[in-house]
Amino acid sequence: MTGDRQQGTNTRAITSRRRVLAAAALAPMLTAAGPAAARAVPHGMPGPKHGRRVRPVPTGLADWAGVARALGRTGNMLRGTTYHTGFPRRDLHVVSDGVVVTAGLALGTHVAFVRYADGSTMLMGDVVVTEDELQWVTDAWQAHGIEQTALHKHLLAQTPDIWWTHVHAHGHDAVALARGLRAGFDRTGTPPALPPGPPTPVDLDIAGMEAELGAKGSVEDGIYKNVFVRRETIADGHLILPAGLGSTSAFNFQPLGGGRAALSGDCAMLAHEVQNVLKALRRGGIKLVELHNHHLAEDPRLFFTHFWAVGDGVELARAVRPAVDATNVVPSG
Repeated sequence: MTGDRQQGTNTRAITSRRRVLAAAALAPMLTAAGPAAARAVPHGMPGPKHGRRVRPVPTGLADWAGVARALGRTGNMLRGTTYHTGFPRRDLHVVSDGVVVTAGLALGTHVAFVRYADGSTMLMGDVVVTEDELQWVTDAWQAHGIEQTALHKHLLAQTPDIWWTHVHAHGHDAVALARGLRAGFDRTGTPPALPPGPPTPVDLDIAGMEAELGAKGSVEDGIYKNVFVRRETIADGHLILPAGLGSTSAFNFQPLGGGRAALSGDCAMLAHEVQNVLKALRRGGIKLVELHNHHLAEDPRLFFTHFWAVGDGVELARAVRPAVDATNVVPSG
């Protein structure tokens, strides 16, 4: 997945070599998977010259019953094509910048399954693990053909040490993919699912924040969230991603009382947008945490920056709006 603007023959050659290296890096993970691994399908390479791209097909909850059983909890449908399941790490007591971070703010594992017109299934997710869990989880996933495409931080210095790792798999047996994913989860302290609780009051001026952000958000697990999706069609190798999957900019606000909030978020950017976004965030007093990729073979190439701030909710929303305006996104609603 390359979104870099190519300028001249030398740049095209460099990009081509990068694609070849990325494909080579995936090969050992697929061939080394043991008998229990899901049967993997090669990603293919991005761009029309590498074959026809495959579109996702609509599915319903009934289509994912086997996946739900393998994961040990039910999920929900997003936009008619993406089966999503959350695994909030409510077992963790994490403090960053003097703030006790809730699961809804930055400690939520999220995985998604998508069915394609060729009958295959893609798995993509973002998983929260402690530093002590990380290597054990990695070993379990590698034994089951589950790939890792990113490993990084979402928060500034925190206790205990937490890592966020992105996972990816593609095959014709969705349940086998789910079992492979579950094998890694079973090596963590991820708690069982809880029944939905009563709505939690959110002590924030949501109307004022939405006026500053120019979009409606939502409240989930006591967190106010505002999400934007890229306008472009994004592909992962030869697979077209459903709108919003793996290409969102998310702004999560945890109430701290008196209209104040802790903000944890990330922006999805093309290469030419990166510097404008970073500058806009810093002009607003927002602390930068990470700049990285989440994928290995997306087209166009995407970059993500994670950021953090504490302050008045409306002022924080005003501070991040220029970063939103510097990217080609629309509100997810």
